[in-house]
Amino acid sequence: MTNKSLKKNVTFVEAMAIVVGMIIGSGIFLKPGIVLQSAGSPFMAILAWVAGGIITLASALAIAEIASAIPKSGGLYTYLGELYGDVFGFLLGWVQTIISYPASVAAQTIAFATYANFFIPMTDMQQKLIAVAVLAFILLMNVISTKFGGIIQTLATIGKLIPIVAIIFVGITFNTVTQKNGAVGSLPAGTGFGAAILGTLWAYDGWISVTNMAGELKNPSKDLPKVISLGVIFVIAVYAIFNLILFKVLPLTEIISSKTPAADAAVVMFGKNGGTFITAGIMISVFGALNGYLMTGARVPMVMGQRGQLPFSEFIGKIHPKFVTPANSLIMQSLIAIIYILSGTFNTLTDLLVFVLWIFFTMGVYGVFILRKKYPQKDWQYKVPLYPITPIIGIVGGAYILFNTIIDSPVFSLTGIGITLLGLPVYYYINKKIN
Repeated sequence: MTNKSLKKNVTFVEAMAIVVGMIIGSGIFLKPGIVLQSAGSPFMAILAWVAGGIITLASALAIAEIASAIPKSGGLYTYLGELYGDVFGFLLGWVQTIISYPASVAAQTIAFATYANFFIPMTDMQQKLIAVAVLAFILLMNVISTKFGGIIQTLATIGKLIPIVAIIFVGITFNTVTQKNGAVGSLPAGTGFGAAILGTLWAYDGWISVTNMAGELKNPSKDLPKVISLGVIFVIAVYAIFNLILFKVLPLTEIISSKTPAADAAVVMFGKNGGTFITAGIMISVFGALNGYLMTGARVPMVMGQRGQLPFSEFIGKIHPKFVTPANSLIMQSLIAIIYILSGTFNTLTDLLVFVLWIFFTMGVYGVFILRKKYPQKDWQYKVPLYPITPIIGIVGGAYILFNTIIDSPVFSLTGIGITLLGLPVYYYINKKIN
């Protein structure tokens, strides 16, 4: 295996674009009605968005301390291995490499092609071919240079914010619609509010992937805590204000009944071209998320390969001698994603792993307690504020998601655990081979 290592050329701005760009996907355009219905009123809906953001921020601040203390590529896979033992890190890396990241990439490419169908009507197969072509372009850019991937991420993040900012600024001066009824939910307040928070938490997902690239940041111990915390805070503000504008522009019943409330608001404010405007914005948003998932996701099998933890490790972990990028890992992830695109299994696969990934994620948040116990004398550049309250909030949020997921989808949850445990024979076989 080549001794080359990845260049430390990911800037603060590019890292921030990864955080913001991977959190803000299509959820903000599609979720407001679901959250509003569950919450029961505009005030409670905004409170749910903020509460979901606070839980996310608490988790982010806790994991940021671990990222600062262990500034290595691989993200949560690396942290779990260091804090809980190699087997836990391997199991997360296993599901991320084989299913989670490639399935997420596949889902983003299909979403992009589906929205493209708004402009150019296509058959199902044509949409899949467009999805593969878009993936091939993103792959090529990231293989040639990580800097290209960073530029794409930055531009896409700026692009996806344009329709959001436009709706916010125009909405501020828009004449408020007459709301006939502030209370719109039929669920009891407690149950409804909990479901609303759960809905927002999915829309905040994605920020942790920036930690996969810690080894490529110029000053990861200093920059990771900043980009994670500032990025999440920024998104909380955007989500809350965006929803306030929707409530101002559209009748509450229309927000609840619509599958695309943001597009409906754009039509009201900008005329018939509003839907086109928002659809283009969603495509840019999805494009940026796709780039982020492929770029950050490829770092996990790369690190696993360098540690000899995967079949064909030497090939997967190799850094391209000319481009100095994880080319083989990027190609492998893309090939798996293409299989998922063509087979149409990506949604099922991502649903299967929601429960498992949140187990690992909650373990990561709890890891800050293990970190401080394991290295009590260390003086990190960053420590989570309001310790231990902050990580406890993150753990409670993670436990809440796990509880709801296993109640709502017990078969999917258990199947996901089964898929994860299939990695154990691989782990012990490879360990035996190495030793």
